[in-house]
Amino acid sequence: MAARLRTGNRPLSAARLRGGFHFPSRTAMLARMTMKRPLARLLAALAMCSLFGAPAARAQDSAAAAPTTSEGGTMVIATRVAPPFAMKGPDGEWDGLAIDLWRDVAEESGYDYRFVEAELTDMIGGLESGEYDASVGALTITADREQQVDFTHPFYSTGFGIAVPESGPNWLSLLGNFFSISFLMGLLPLIAVLGFVGLLFWLAERRHNDEEFPRDVRGLGSGFWFSAVTMTTVGYGDKAPRSPAGKIVALVWMFTALIITSTFTGMLASSLTAGRLGGDVAGPSDLTDRRVGVIGGSAAEQWLAEKGVAADVSFTELSEGMAAVSEGEIDAFVHDDPLLRYARAQGMAEDVRLLQGTYGRQEYGIALPPQSRLREGINRSLLDYVESDDWQADLTRALGSDG
Repeated sequence: MAARLRTGNRPLSAARLRGGFHFPSRTAMLARMTMKRPLARLLAALAMCSLFGAPAARAQDSAAAAPTTSEGGTMVIATRVAPPFAMKGPDGEWDGLAIDLWRDVAEESGYDYRFVEAELTDMIGGLESGEYDASVGALTITADREQQVDFTHPFYSTGFGIAVPESGPNWLSLLGNFFSISFLMGLLPLIAVLGFVGLLFWLAERRHNDEEFPRDVRGLGSGFWFSAVTMTTVGYGDKAPRSPAGKIVALVWMFTALIITSTFTGMLASSLTAGRLGGDVAGPSDLTDRRVGVIGGSAAEQWLAEKGVAADVSFTELSEGMAAVSEGEIDAFVHDDPLLRYARAQGMAEDVRLLQGTYGRQEYGIALPPQSRLREGINRSLLDYVESDDWQADLTRALGSDG
């Protein structure tokens, strides 16, 4: 028998004859096992990560989405006294428009919370540092604050108000208005019109009525006089046109004078407004050379700075600013209009009055930490509340029909 057998044309080795198949050598087997071990270890590591890493990731996401990470799940809400939006009772309990709004949002979302009182600047800084979970009150949304924290949708829109001393007519100021630039700029065109109409009268009457309208320069004065008394409908009767041209000029001038008189009366009324009759401050443009007070760090202070008005005195409370106006320490106190109106309605500083209207634009919102995951849910609850009849009724009850 030959040492090697053939199957067909392929020779069979003795090894294959013993087992019916080929056994690899020891060296080849070790090489294959060495190549497979790193892959096996990698697969095992990935399996362990998926087993233990998924719950950890889910726990991390759950913690990030929780209402707060402080005090075992109790949210810390910063606020400050700003009636009627945030008020603190004698027992330490908080109440007000913004407080009630937050309570409704928290109840709908299932948040546990407690209020802490904070200064205005700390209501923003505390959110950045993680000390607070939200800031609620009369907090204005501004571009600078938006760079530091997140805000919800606005729940109230308003503007700034100006509080000034309540005083009687200042007659020196009243007389000074008659010599103001705006008054003189309105008076000069009227004089020019009277002079032009007087010239037309003189040209029409000097040949036919030289007794009342002399041919020399005195006739120009007579024409000016006649145009003035005709415009004011006084009509002394000392002069009257006789020529057809003079009568036509007089007729046209009578109707034109009615329009001019109405226009001039409106200009006079705008120059001598009721605000100027009662004091020197009638609007923001009058604050540049006046002593002005604000709440330190407030949106009103920033708004005045944008208008080129530097606040002379900074207060921490609204009552301090109103008292300063009442005592004559400052000429005007600029703050949120609804807060000023509410304070005035409650009898605070009765010798202080508010200028009519609002200035600038404000929107109140709830401040949240940067990139807060709570914002979307709070926004939905907030919009549901401010669109309800209850919210409108609360505004009317606290601020009146203008609320």
